Amino acid sequence: MWRCCENFSPLKYALSSTLLPCCRFSSHFKAPFSSHCHGKGGGAAAGARNEKLRVFIVAGEPSGDLIGSRLMASLRRLSPRPLQFAGVGGNLMKREGLVSEFPMEDIAVMGVAELLPHLVRIWVRLRQTVTAVMDFRPHVVVTVDAKGFSFRVLRSITDAYRRLGVSRPPLVHYVAPSSWAWKGGENKLKNLADTLDHLLCILPFEAALFKAHGIKATYVGHPVLEDAFTSVATGENPAHCRWWIKGSKSCSRQDFGLQSGSTVVCVLPGSRAQEVKRMLPLFESALDLLADKVPMLTAIIPTAPSHVITDAVTEAVKSWKTPNILLPYASEKDKYSAFAASDVSLCTSGTAVLQLQMARVPTVVAYRAHPLTEWLIKSRTKLHYISLPNILLDSPVIPEALFADCTPQRLFTLLWYTTCLFSHVHGLDQTSFEQSSIGRQ
Repeated sequence: MWRCCENFSPLKYALSSTLLPCCRFSSHFKAPFSSHCHGKGGGAAAGARNEKLRVFIVAGEPSGDLIGSRLMASLRRLSPRPLQFAGVGGNLMKREGLVSEFPMEDIAVMGVAELLPHLVRIWVRLRQTVTAVMDFRPHVVVTVDAKGFSFRVLRSITDAYRRLGVSRPPLVHYVAPSSWAWKGGENKLKNLADTLDHLLCILPFEAALFKAHGIKATYVGHPVLEDAFTSVATGENPAHCRWWIKGSKSCSRQDFGLQSGSTVVCVLPGSRAQEVKRMLPLFESALDLLADKVPMLTAIIPTAPSHVITDAVTEAVKSWKTPNILLPYASEKDKYSAFAASDVSLCTSGTAVLQLQMARVPTVVAYRAHPLTEWLIKSRTKLHYISLPNILLDSPVIPEALFADCTPQRLFTLLWYTTCLFSHVHGLDQTSFEQSSIGRQ
């Protein structure tokens, strides 16, 4: 059984207060109707009312695909006009009716060094996206996260309309760039006001920052909070509950066929192909070390709703010594069921970290990248942490193993310590753990 908290939906607020009004007062919302309306007065008005609102939406990675799919569903509920979608997205957006211009995985690349081998393909996809926008003649363009690709698309759209000598449609970006996290990051905001018309921010301090640089921005809440209002929750809404999606451990374990007394680790290797390739071998070795100390260890592995990621994970875990339960193309409900059944999670840094905190799962965050990318991050960041809960609290409440420190031995140590497995495995207590060679690392 699931329960959630207070009845507030950030996404609905974003749509009602920002996106739909942006379309309503746009010249592009009115101009395309004129050629289709017949007669005068009421007939023209009736034709305009029946005209579809054309929304071009671009998501460049699985987390953006989830946000984009919810955006599409909410727009349908809230828009006074019928809608027509076009753009780029993954399986979740396709379920909402989007026919993607190309596979979203073609642009799901993060990191400077990781990007280099794919530059030509991404450039081709960029040009293809802009061409699709011009052919679709949208009333509004929405890009979701993936700022590297998204902002280049928005700038190219602006340039294309400028060359034609006509005004462009409103450009909206959902999930503000984390300029506040980088040295000199705010200096790059100077030209952003010319690139987009409105920015939807997911952190409470971001809107004021961008407004100070002349960028129209609205704080709409973090998309993960939407999880409490989707199929992962039953609709129970006790007033005393805070943000918490709570599942029954015993019921979830029965659903997965887990034996009583099993120790369950939820493994989340990432949502991008290069992350999965880099992180899964580390996770496998860490679990092998843990299995030597913990009897009846089982891993539950939900995969992103992408055939590229699911195929890669499925192939990799075939050779694992640790028993595992694979959840291919996991829905949000599948993920929260896996969280409920788990004692601890081993997670690549990303959106899933916040979801795990919503479900109150003890978590170890891990991250490795190309050495050049790691060097750039360490030299340019102003932050001490990589996971959002730690950043917001400015405290290491969630243990992190990053870059060169992200080794199987370190991950094993953090996993064992984080969940206090020593308290019920082989009669070990905290004192004996801290005095052991592992506890002293």
